[in-house]
Amino acid sequence: MLKRIETMNAAALERMRESCSLAAECLVMVGERIRAGITTDEINTWVHEYCLEHDALPAPLNYKGFPKSVCTSVNDCVCHGIPDGTVLKDGDIINVDVTTIFPNTHGYYGDTSVTFYIGEPSEEAKLVTEVARRGLELGIAQVRHGAMIGDIGAAIHEYADKMKCSVVRDYVGHGVGREFHMPPQVPHYRARDAAARLKMKAGMVFTIEPMINLGTYETELMKDRWTVLTADRKLSAQFEHTVLVTRSGVEVLTARSALVKHSEDLPWSDLGPLSTPAAFPASS
Repeated sequence: MLKRIETMNAAALERMRESCSLAAECLVMVGERIRAGITTDEINTWVHEYCLEHDALPAPLNYKGFPKSVCTSVNDCVCHGIPDGTVLKDGDIINVDVTTIFPNTHGYYGDTSVTFYIGEPSEEAKLVTEVARRGLELGIAQVRHGAMIGDIGAAIHEYADKMKCSVVRDYVGHGVGREFHMPPQVPHYRARDAAARLKMKAGMVFTIEPMINLGTYETELMKDRWTVLTADRKLSAQFEHTVLVTRSGVEVLTARSALVKHSEDLPWSDLGPLSTPAAFPASS
């Protein structure tokens, strides 16, 4: 793994844009198809075939032994859920985390995720999902040349606290480019260590991917060494973009060409109702 923090030149950024765009459009495709009654393994097949059809590969497959082409994290699964025969049912929420790579042409990675609603969600499901969505937007708003990495997590943490949710500490954002995971680490919580004081520089590329829990921020790693659940088994949600630091601010490399159905197209997903904690009941 590369140890230094890479700043990308114009040629590298064009390659990043290609991979990030494919990952973004893959999620649009998933939104067109996802529904109650399908299995998470079916989502895996969609993503795998979509990547191959576009001369790319799904980066998670065989990454450090991960057995599938995409991560599917349902309800109390924080991240790294392994697709299987689990059938999605009405009221579920599911994060689909896509990473693409073009190994035969340039080998750059694109990484992004969305949390989807299956059928009619509970108010608690809306709360945790929309706080994660808004947290990502607030984190992105901190990105600019000369700002500190820690500003991202501070903004997300402040909002999650306001909304009576918690921010996962065990898993963070990361640099991405010629490697799946590179420096810098990007905490989504209020951190005060040396990494948080690192200043962003134009040309840096990294993910912001807050994992928001309805209850405690603590997590539990399952025996498969991949699946991560909330310690109290309450709901968790996540959204992720790959972003580029620019001289004037930020470019979202995984921006999508269309709204993602069953996530961004719903009446409550415009973030408006979340301006005050009173919009939703506090979690118990």
